[in-house]
Amino acid sequence: MERPGGVHEDDPLGGDSVTPEHAALIDGEPLPTARVNAFLEAPYRGAGLHQFAAPPRGATSHDGPAPARRQMEPPSVARQRRRWATQVIVTDELARRACADRGLRVPEELSPAKALTLAESDVADLGSIVAAALAHSPAARTLLAALESEQTVPETAVRDYYDRNQDRFLTPDALRRGVTPFDGAAPEDVRVYEEVREAISRELQRAAGHQAFFGWLDQARAGVTYSHGHEHPGDPSHPDHEHRH
Repeated sequence: MERPGGVHEDDPLGGDSVTPEHAALIDGEPLPTARVNAFLEAPYRGAGLHQFAAPPRGATSHDGPAPARRQMEPPSVARQRRRWATQVIVTDELARRACADRGLRVPEELSPAKALTLAESDVADLGSIVAAALAHSPAARTLLAALESEQTVPETAVRDYYDRNQDRFLTPDALRRGVTPFDGAAPEDVRVYEEVREAISRELQRAAGHQAFFGWLDQARAGVTYSHGHEHPGDPSHPDHEHRH
């Protein structure tokens, strides 16, 4: 049976399926499926399966070229890859709108031929969807930078972080000698607070910016309705869902 707004295509499992003309509705406005398709067809390299669903198959090491064509993959993997890509494009569109509302200037789009590269550390910290959205979307990066700049880190929080993480601030000499705070490091084995205060403050501000971005994204996605086949890859209402932490 054909769903409204879609066209029939061959189902890899056999039978008919439907490709909707839009991947999602954002506050009632359609997000064209063509944008998801373009993202799926773009070169990719970077981190592999993480948290919510698999990034596009065919990923190589960070230094190797992306293959011209992806190898055949199980239909369930292809479906999850499309759902994952939809989340990236939805995040991009939501960020564009948020930047427009805030009067933020967004840099020009990346060239479609530019390979999407995800750092393993970013995937670990952010999850594959948000990491990919930030790598793909100038608007998402612009919004994140704005949110980060708005965060204020109290001096007490910076000092508390320093006091609770002495192992991160051992001097090079102490590290060479194998000193650890748990063995009773001497005061001279730890870098003084004034030397590391600014770096700690930047790190905490960056973390607070990420949390603000996550909070914004959770609220912004409340106005999104997904078309069949484009649901969140972790949505338990469809049989292929994956939700990894």
